[in-house]
Amino acid sequence: MKFTNRVILIFCIAMIWFPFRIFSQITDRIASEKYKVKPVLTSDAFENYPNYDGTDLGLTYSPKKSIFKIWSPPAKEVRLFMYDKGLGGDTILIKKMKKDKYSVWSAKVKGNQEGKFYAFQVLVDTIWLAESPDPYAVAAGANGQRAMVVDLKKTNPQGWEQDKRPPLKSYADIILYELHLRDISVHPSSGIKNKGKFLSLTETGTKSPEGLSTGLDHLKELGVTHVHLLPVFDFMSIDETTLEQNNFNWGYDPQNYNIPEGSYSTDPYDGRVRIREFKQMVKTLHDNGIRVIMDVVYNHTGASQESVFNQMVPMYYYRLNDNGSFSNASACGNEVASERHMVRKFIVESMLYWAKEYHVDGFRVDLMGIHDMETMNMAARELRKIDPTIFIYGEGWTAGESPLSEQLRAVKSNTWKLDGIAAFSDEFRDGVKGHVFTHHAKGFINGETDLEESVKFGIVGATDHPGVDYKQVNYSKGPWAKSPLQCINYVSCHDNHTLWDRLKNSCPTNSEADLLSMNKLAQTLVMTSQGVPFLHAGEEFVRTKFGVENSFISPDHINQIHWENKQKYHDLFEYYQNLIQLRKQHPAFRMGDKDMITRHLEFFKYPMENVLGYMINDHANGDSWKRILLIFNGNKVGKSVTIPQGNWKIICQNGRIAPEGMGYKTDTTANLYPFSAFILAEEN
Repeated sequence: MKFTNRVILIFCIAMIWFPFRIFSQITDRIASEKYKVKPVLTSDAFENYPNYDGTDLGLTYSPKKSIFKIWSPPAKEVRLFMYDKGLGGDTILIKKMKKDKYSVWSAKVKGNQEGKFYAFQVLVDTIWLAESPDPYAVAAGANGQRAMVVDLKKTNPQGWEQDKRPPLKSYADIILYELHLRDISVHPSSGIKNKGKFLSLTETGTKSPEGLSTGLDHLKELGVTHVHLLPVFDFMSIDETTLEQNNFNWGYDPQNYNIPEGSYSTDPYDGRVRIREFKQMVKTLHDNGIRVIMDVVYNHTGASQESVFNQMVPMYYYRLNDNGSFSNASACGNEVASERHMVRKFIVESMLYWAKEYHVDGFRVDLMGIHDMETMNMAARELRKIDPTIFIYGEGWTAGESPLSEQLRAVKSNTWKLDGIAAFSDEFRDGVKGHVFTHHAKGFINGETDLEESVKFGIVGATDHPGVDYKQVNYSKGPWAKSPLQCINYVSCHDNHTLWDRLKNSCPTNSEADLLSMNKLAQTLVMTSQGVPFLHAGEEFVRTKFGVENSFISPDHINQIHWENKQKYHDLFEYYQNLIQLRKQHPAFRMGDKDMITRHLEFFKYPMENVLGYMINDHANGDSWKRILLIFNGNKVGKSVTIPQGNWKIICQNGRIAPEGMGYKTDTTANLYPFSAFILAEEN
C-alpha cells in the first residue's frame, strides 16, 4: 500500500513538473525572441572578461569556406544560423560554435556560402538571446536582421582599384558641405533620377527647371572640397521593405555600424547592392574632386536592450549607472563605453574599415564628448597611417551627464589634448546668429550687442590670441584649440533651425533684403575666419524648413531642398561661390598655425557697438596681398570708420564680392552699409 502511494505521488509530481518545465522552456524562448533579457550588471562585472586583439572577428570569406567568429565571454553556448533569405524562410543550417581561451566563438562552414544570410544566438545563464547579426557584420539583407556572406571584391565598381582621394595639402584647405541624401535629390526640381539614393551623387548633368546645375554639378560649381554625409550606415528607423512610403529619418539610430543603409540603395534585399552603390558614389565624388566625410554615431545605439551589442555580450558595450541601468549622456537611451578595451577596438576598427574598404576621407563624430580621448586619439593615429589627410571632427559636448569623468572625455575644453581632431565652435555660431535654443535671440549679424569677442574667438580659430578678451566670450573663458585647424566655424547645420529660418524668427519685421544681407554677412565671417568652414546644404539659396527646428522625422516636403530657389536667389548663390573662391585663392585666410595668426592678424578697436574689424598683415602665409582689411557691421544702420592709408582694392562691399576686385579706394573713411562686410586688399 505504501509502495503504491509512493508511485502515485511520484506520478503526480511528474505530471506537474514536466508540463511546467516545457512551459518554462517555451517562455524562455519567447522571452529571448522578444529581447526581454535584462541582466542586472555593473561595470565591475566586466573586469575579468578576456580581451581579444585579433582582427578576424566577424566573417572571413573564401570560395572554399566561410569562418565566423564572435566575442562573447558570458556565453555558455553560441549557435550559428544560416538562411537563403534575409527575411523569413527556413533555416538551412544550425551549427554549434566553439569557444577559445579569449572567449572567441568560431564556426567553419565549408563550400562557397556567398549570398547566404546568417545570424548568431547566444545562451547567457539559462536564456537564449535573440538571433542577431554580430557587430562586425559588413553586409545584410533588408532591415539588417541577418548578415550576409559576400565577396567584397565583387562589390567593387569599375575602376575602383584606381580610385584616388582628391589632393589635399592641408586641413586648412577644407570647405565642408553637410547634406542628407534625400534632401538634396528628392524634390522634382532636382532633376535627379535616383532620388534619395547613393546613386543620386553619381549623376552628372542634372538641371533644375530653370536650367541651373543641381546635385553633384552644383557642388562642383559652388567649390566645396568635402561632402559631409548625414548617417549612411545601417540605421533602424526606416523600414526597408516599404520604401514606397518615403519614410524619412536623419539616421542617428545606429543598427549595424559597418553596413551601408539599405534604404539608400536600389535593392535593400541584396546586401551587395548597397555596398557597390556606396562605392560608386565615393568614386564619382572623388573623380569630380570632392572628398567624402561620414557622419558616424558610435556614442549610442538606436536600440538599447535589443541592440546587436547586447545580443552578443549583454551590457558590456554600454556605460551603466550604479543600479545596472543604462547611463544616458546621449539623451537617446544609452551611451557606449568607448573606454573599454573591446569597445575601443570596435570603434577604431570600424573607422579603419570604412576608410580602407570604402575610401572614406574623414569622419564627423556625433556627440564626440561622450567618447574618451584615448579612443579618439587612437582612431586618429591609425587612420592617418592609411592617409595623413583623413580629417576627423566632432561635437565636443554631450546631451546629458555621463559617469565617465569629463577629464577623460573628448569634450571641447579638452580639444587641445586631441591629436589633430577638430570640434565645432558653438561660441562662434551663437555669437554670429544668436543662442541656438532661444528661437528669437539675435546675434552679431542682426544687431545684438556685446558678442564681438565671441565672434573674434572663431576668427582666430579658438586659439590663444592677444586681441581676444576671453572673459567676454559667451561659453569658453579661454582658448581650447592648439591649432585653428581644430576649430569648425559654422552658423547652421542639420540640427535646429536653418540660418534662414533663424533670421526670420529673430527679425520678423525686417525685409527680405535685410535678411539676405544678414545671410551674406554670416557666411563672410565663416569663410574669412581661420578655422575650418562648414556649410549646411541649401544655405546658399535660402534653405528653409518652414520653421521646423528638429526635422529628423519630418516628411520630405519639410526637409527637401527646393532647387528652383537657386534661380530666385542666384545673387546669394554667386556671393557664396565668390566667397569660397576668395578663401581658396588667398592663403591669408588659411594660416593653419596659431603663432602665424598672432604675428599677422591684428584686431581694431572701434568706439561703436557691433562693428568689428581686423587687419591681416605682411603677406600672411605667403599671400600675394600684402595687407587685407576686414570690417563687419552688424547694425541695421550704416556706420563710418577710419581706416589706414593705402592703395586699397575693394574686394567686398554692400553685399557684393569679387576676388579680383571692384575698383580702388584711396581715402581713409570707410562707409559701412547695414548688415554688411567690407573687405579691402593691398597688393604691395
